[in-house]
Amino acid sequence: MLDGATLDFDAQWLTGAEAEALFSVLRAQIPWETHRIRLFGRDVDSPRLSCWIGDPEASYVYSRTRFEPRPWLPALSEVRERLQAATGVEFNSVLANRYRDGRDAMGWHSDDEPELGEQPVIASLSLGATRRFVLKHRREPQRKLALDLPSGSLLVMRGRTQENYRHALPRTARPVGERINLTFRRILPSR
Repeated sequence: MLDGATLDFDAQWLTGAEAEALFSVLRAQIPWETHRIRLFGRDVDSPRLSCWIGDPEASYVYSRTRFEPRPWLPALSEVRERLQAATGVEFNSVLANRYRDGRDAMGWHSDDEPELGEQPVIASLSLGATRRFVLKHRREPQRKLALDLPSGSLLVMRGRTQENYRHALPRTARPVGERINLTFRRILPSR
């Protein structure tokens, strides 16, 4: 990528059996909820189920709402340790998103909240159905990259990715199964 953005993609970071087992555990054990977000001046239900999980100090503000982290599940702690070894980054939180079908989506955004610091590292692990992930340059939106994210794939965004690009998981009309995405982050202490 250009402008200091770095993407590392491994389509088979977890084996098929590992991904399937983790999907089943997380689907059953995470306390899924519908977050309220602010869009165009209105509070609306988020078009997916979510859960903010992390160390006690890893509270996070998104769409003018403060999220206090739920405690780590054993399965997520194991993934975090493996990710930290693979990336060299100490993650203290994860946003779990559950997309029930193609109508559930994530709109265009950047993970650029102040709590993430400059040039945050975001490690995104996909489980379940394959979905299309799209990035586009902030100043030159014709510069796009689309990636299909299969189950067990890991996408790590580094450098100036969040500063110079926006990303989305668009809705799709084609039949697609359920998907869980885990985005591991490092929340900086409040100043």
